[in-house]
Amino acid sequence: MEKVRIGVIGLGNMGSFHCGYMNSLSGATLGAVCDVEPKILKKFTDKHGVRGFTDYKELLKSGTCDAVLIATPHYYHPPIAEAAFAAGLHVLSEKPIGVTVGSVRKLNKTYQKYKNKLKFGIVYQNRTNPLYGKMRDIIAKGELGEITRVTWLITDWFRTWTYYASGGWRATWAGEGGGVIINQCPHNLDLLQWVVGMMPSRVTAVVGLGKTHPIEVEDEVSAILEFPNGATGHFVTATGEAPGTNRFEICGDRGKLVAEHGKLTFVRTRESVRDVRENSPHSFYSPETWTIDIPIPKSDFNAMHKGVTEKFVAAILRNEPLVAEGVEGVRGLEIGNAILMSGVEKKSVDLPLKDAVFEAFMQKLIKSGGKRKKLVREAAPVDLLASTK
Repeated sequence: MEKVRIGVIGLGNMGSFHCGYMNSLSGATLGAVCDVEPKILKKFTDKHGVRGFTDYKELLKSGTCDAVLIATPHYYHPPIAEAAFAAGLHVLSEKPIGVTVGSVRKLNKTYQKYKNKLKFGIVYQNRTNPLYGKMRDIIAKGELGEITRVTWLITDWFRTWTYYASGGWRATWAGEGGGVIINQCPHNLDLLQWVVGMMPSRVTAVVGLGKTHPIEVEDEVSAILEFPNGATGHFVTATGEAPGTNRFEICGDRGKLVAEHGKLTFVRTRESVRDVRENSPHSFYSPETWTIDIPIPKSDFNAMHKGVTEKFVAAILRNEPLVAEGVEGVRGLEIGNAILMSGVEKKSVDLPLKDAVFEAFMQKLIKSGGKRKKLVREAAPVDLLASTK
């Protein structure tokens, strides 16, 4: 195979973006496109000169593609991926990998039958951001010491009522599976566990459903995470706050890392914090610190997405590593599922989550939905072309 023919399934904001650069990739070409809306589909087939399908199953058996990039609403990611594997096609999925941890564990189990022949990736482009890569590297090499606290205040996801009215599936339990946790924050939840190198073992959260928007899903979250080593985490996010904040702070035995405004600062202690705390003869004493501004190359948002797909193509053609294996998508999703369940049910939730328990919880939410959905549809005109992500 000299070129990988990639079919894009779902032609909303992200699907159309991926189509735009596909033919510029070395070793890849746009093979076909798919969308349930005939008018949208025709726009892309005319523009790119490829075959179009309104049914993804028809695309999968058409022989036009070697791989697919899935950019549909969230619930469709696992079933389309499973069908693509069965058809012998490689899969790159937009985030989140799915809505419920059970559906994604099932997908991961299915992929095990194909992993020796097919590649499975997820578009976690922020893993290529040098800022987060440097944080992960510092922690992995032990320069920060044992992690004691992880705090991410990420409230710069401001969205208007018009945004939530821009697609019939948005901001509904049945259509999107949630709000800020499942739509805006999958990258942050993935990075949180990827950077520190461990998953939390318990989550306690406060969740606001439709607190600042007439929607049925969560738009404000405050969560406390407990890690197996005793570290404490905090995750705070919202879509109704302005001006927002994006501050990722990680404390360890040898200081503190702070990522904010695209900059990374390492406030390093010259001594072990634990050693000073437990053995210093002084009642009032602070370890000496050095404030180090770590140089970070600027990242290009558009280039990061394209870079993930380039790595996907290289993995298919030359067996090079992916930016993120698709099976890893379950980790951040599980944290998000636990936060949502804890906040709605007003109780702590232990990880790992049980598939059936969370599925039953989600079905209750779906049955309870509808009222706020009607309100937001009346709040603003709908732009049919802005339909995904």
